[in-house]
Formats: sequence, structure tokens, C-alpha cells
Amino acid sequence: MALGPLARVAAQLVVAGIAVLSRALPAAYAQALNNAKKGGGAAAAAKDGGFMARKVMARDEALSVLNLNEAEVTAEAVQKQYERYFAANDVSKGGSFYLQSKVHRAKEQLDEFIKEKRMEEAAAAKENSGDVNTDGGEQQRQDRGGKKMNQ
Repeated sequence: MALGPLARVAAQLVVAGIAVLSRALPAAYAQALNNAKKGGGAAAAAKDGGFMARKVMARDEALSVLNLNEAEVTAEAVQKQYERYFAANDVSKGGSFYLQSKVHRAKEQLDEFIKEKRMEEAAAAKENSGDVNTDGGEQQRQDRGGKKMNQ
């Protein structure tokens, strides 16, 4: 019978495969545990928000999508370009939902940029319109007892 030697070879291959797996699986499991302890793997994906996390578009990409430059970024210009490109990529008119999403995200990013810019300008105006010292740079304030103190 020729089945005997063939069966023996198959059994030896199965035993060799089991031996390899018995060494590799515990090592892989130990490595996975170390990654989890260090915050790698799924923990890192969860920390970053995973693959479903909303990525913020870069300002230069947003400017490029809406065909603007930083000098001409105003709320009106952003809204005008947004309406133009959003309508041009309307899905019901054969446009691209992906491009429409890009236009929307670009508008969000530039709206945030305009908001930050206004806050910075307001803070700068507040600093500039604050009390101006004319006494050689020394500010004076009163302590609780009403005495003037140099600051």
C-alpha cells in the first residue's frame, strides 16, 4: 500500500505546522499586549478618533478648493464661492457628492479662520485702546487701603 508513506509525510507536515504556530502565536500575542500597554494599535486608533474621525482640512487646501487667496478671505467672498461651487457640484445635476463635501469642509475651515481672525483683531484693538501710560512707563495702582503703589 502506497497510502502508508503518503499519510506519514502528511502527518509530519501537520506536526511541523503546529510546532511553528505554537511558537508564533504566543509571541504575537505578547507583542499585541505590549502594544496595547504602550497605547498602540486599537488604543491609538481610538485616541485619534479612529477611521471615522473628522479630519480638519488645512487652510491652504480650503483656500485652494474655494479658489481664494488669504488676502481676499472675507465672509462674503467665502459665501459667494461656496454657493457657486456647491451648486456646480449638485448631485441632482450630475455633480459629485465628494466635491460638494470638499466645498462644504472648505467653507467650514475658512469660517473658523475668519472667526479667529476677528477675535485676534478684537484682542489687538482692546490692547491698543487700553490705558496708555504717560508717566514714563511706571503704572500706579492703589492697594486696599487707598495708598498708591508703583508697579
